[in-house]
Amino acid sequence: MVNNEPPTRIGGKYAAIVVCWLLGNGCLFSWNSMLTIEDYYVNLFPKYHPSRVLTLVYQPFAFGTLAILAFKEEKINTRTRNLFGFTLFFLATLAVLILDLATSGKGGLGTFIGICIISGAFGIADAHAQGGMVGDLSYMLPEFIQSLLAGMAASGALTSALRLITKAAFENSEDGLRKGAILFFAITTFFELLCVVLYAFVFPKLPIVKYYRSKAASEGAKTVSADLAAEDTGSHSLGSWYALVLIAMYNVCDLIGRYIPLLKVLKLESRKLITTTVICRFLFVPAFYFTAKYGTQGWMIMLTSFLGLSNGYLTVCVLTSAPKGYKGPEQNALGNLLVLFLLGGIFAGVTLDWLWLIGKGW
Repeated sequence: MVNNEPPTRIGGKYAAIVVCWLLGNGCLFSWNSMLTIEDYYVNLFPKYHPSRVLTLVYQPFAFGTLAILAFKEEKINTRTRNLFGFTLFFLATLAVLILDLATSGKGGLGTFIGICIISGAFGIADAHAQGGMVGDLSYMLPEFIQSLLAGMAASGALTSALRLITKAAFENSEDGLRKGAILFFAITTFFELLCVVLYAFVFPKLPIVKYYRSKAASEGAKTVSADLAAEDTGSHSLGSWYALVLIAMYNVCDLIGRYIPLLKVLKLESRKLITTTVICRFLFVPAFYFTAKYGTQGWMIMLTSFLGLSNGYLTVCVLTSAPKGYKGPEQNALGNLLVLFLLGGIFAGVTLDWLWLIGKGW
């Protein structure tokens, strides 16, 4: 086994954990914002199924870009890659605001195509930032990856909470849905800019980060869904709030699940047990089908919550346990491959999600 513990005199550990949590937020904050704002887009583009189409546009760009980056990993400067990802997140989020203001909040095919292009840009940014960050942190302390993954889950919970607040704040005002959406994306744009600054100027200057990057270089390193529940989910009485509640419950439970492995007694580290548990999650497919067909909103909320809890828990267990025992360059490459297969599974799920519409007019 490779010793991955730094000398005790090196500082910056807890600052690095906080920065990793914020950068984890930044990896998914923009995309989660677009998913969470689906009530606005469904109202703006009622004929185009935005909750599914935007995800279907996003995933091929994310998966395809990450596949190329993983294949070329040894030739790519990881720091430049991550900085490009966070910068693209900021620019794409800003583009959402500009597009909405330029069109005065009007729908139509042209505007929808613009939103789809931005969705593809989010996918490219995700492939750069998420895969790059997991690879970058795989040869550092496990606490850093755990904090990054917790931040990713927190981005879902925070965007859900923020969307519920902005929706409620403008619900009774004229054009309130759009005003809430604009405020929501303005906050998201500012946060992505903050992530660019953190990764470019704060993270690389932390002593513990300098130590691990130097160590990895010496070892040969070149550098160092809740969408299913969004519509047609059985009988319910929450109206336009239902999808937001489901997404919020998934994201909150996903966040909780990512902190459970901090309790050593509850953390799965056996590769066989992790694999068996992951395979058991296929049971969610028939469970969601029968709940949507015969269950009430309470059962659907509970099932969605358990889906999020298990997702967060297993994500941390897999991504912190798998790289153990390898050297820095191998851990970086393995981190990229793990995220690649994670996105591959999401892409497959998004594609199969269209089966949900069979018999419903599409």
